Amino acid sequence: MKRRRLLQSAAMVLPPLSCSHKHRAPLPFATLADLAAMLQTRQTTPPLLVEHFLERIARIDRTGPKLNAIIELNPEAKAITAACKPGLLRGLPVLIKDNIETADAMQTTAGSLALRDHKPARDAALVTRLRAAGAVILGKTNLSEWANIRSPNSTSGWSARGGLTRNPHKLTHSASGSSSGSAAAVAAGLAPAAIGTETNGSIVSPASACGIVGFKPTLGRISGAGIIPITHHQDTAGPMTLTVRDAALLMQVLADDFTAPSPLSLKGIRLGVLRKQSGSHPQVLALFEATLKQLRDAGAILIDPVELPNAREAGGLAFKAMLIELRADLNAYLAQRGGDVRSLAELIAFNEAHRDTEMPHFGQEFFEQSEKLGTPDIIAAGEQARKLARQLAGPDGIDAALQAHALDALICPTNDPAGLIDLKKGDADVRVASTPAAVAGYPHLTLPMGLVDGLPVGLSLIGTANADERILALGQSIEEITQARHAPVFSAR
Repeated sequence: MKRRRLLQSAAMVLPPLSCSHKHRAPLPFATLADLAAMLQTRQTTPPLLVEHFLERIARIDRTGPKLNAIIELNPEAKAITAACKPGLLRGLPVLIKDNIETADAMQTTAGSLALRDHKPARDAALVTRLRAAGAVILGKTNLSEWANIRSPNSTSGWSARGGLTRNPHKLTHSASGSSSGSAAAVAAGLAPAAIGTETNGSIVSPASACGIVGFKPTLGRISGAGIIPITHHQDTAGPMTLTVRDAALLMQVLADDFTAPSPLSLKGIRLGVLRKQSGSHPQVLALFEATLKQLRDAGAILIDPVELPNAREAGGLAFKAMLIELRADLNAYLAQRGGDVRSLAELIAFNEAHRDTEMPHFGQEFFEQSEKLGTPDIIAAGEQARKLARQLAGPDGIDAALQAHALDALICPTNDPAGLIDLKKGDADVRVASTPAAVAGYPHLTLPMGLVDGLPVGLSLIGTANADERILALGQSIEEITQARHAPVFSAR
């Protein structure tokens, strides 16, 4: 759908807030760039923007469709707009996932009741950057509790503190996770942008499932200080936005030495098609073929197929290492944060003591497994598994494929359509192409590719380490050609 038609369609679904004659409210689904331009030309003001998005949250998240994407609103948001700092994001509202620390009136809990009554002492490093750039932290988004590392039987988008987040395209279907609330909120126009986190798929999966842009940067490009961890070998924050351009704008604030990319001509760009990571869903593959034709018509050179060596072995080794690393990283975090729960063992005990509220739908099997993996020999085996996994996924995997064909990026469909929500059974087994880039620590961008049966499907671009700017530039070019983002319709079926 072309952008003008998208905005018109969205406006018919939910009309924008009216304002005085001196200013006008943004159309639903105005981007960060759109809103920055409106502020620059004084068509609106930071207080009016906050009022506009708070009103949409009240109508869509709290009542109406009841997405339940936002776990807590910032009571200081309106006051902050009175003295917004100058910067790239001056006056622009941004939502933050509830595993990213803020030292303000809001809590940071990873969706868990165990952390509810003890607030962090300081902002996460990325929050400090957002505030310095003039952003208004509008609130915290719901997530799969503990970033979906508690149980293999979990339901994405559910947390004990926040309840269940729903997909804005079909309320009966999953928003995926673990950055469920961030994706659903941006897709529904509750804020122009949100920050998610990913260990394996937690940005790109919900972004693609909800029909927005998600960017997992190279590991280390964004500081992880102040983010509740799973493993520092894979954890990273990243932007979740309506456009690739907006994701790049956020990266300018969140990362050191990040140069704003410009769209590239696709003529002569070499893209490798990852068929084995593309799944077998016939409608997804048909949509992918139509997208590949658009890329060829724009002058891109497609190498089809391209093999990604060692992907399965790398993923298995990384998961083994992750369960070992979880105990060490979470223990370190909980000990320095303080409060009533100061270790993984104490967290497991808390969940057992509060089983009715913490575990009404699924257990904590991964926590229990991880707690048993603290002996020196197991830790040493985990270190070896991690080292080999990163080598196989990165230099011997993604890099080998890129170099063998002199490629600029690898591409495939990000996901198959989201599954039905079933709290008794947990998540449906839906394909997501996230593991190779997650294990390697390499950049992975997903952008909308279209709809299958009313549910969004994304297109993935994967590159080598620190090729973040290049991947975002390619993404902007592809986005301009495909124009594949659709406004959600909040279907109840």
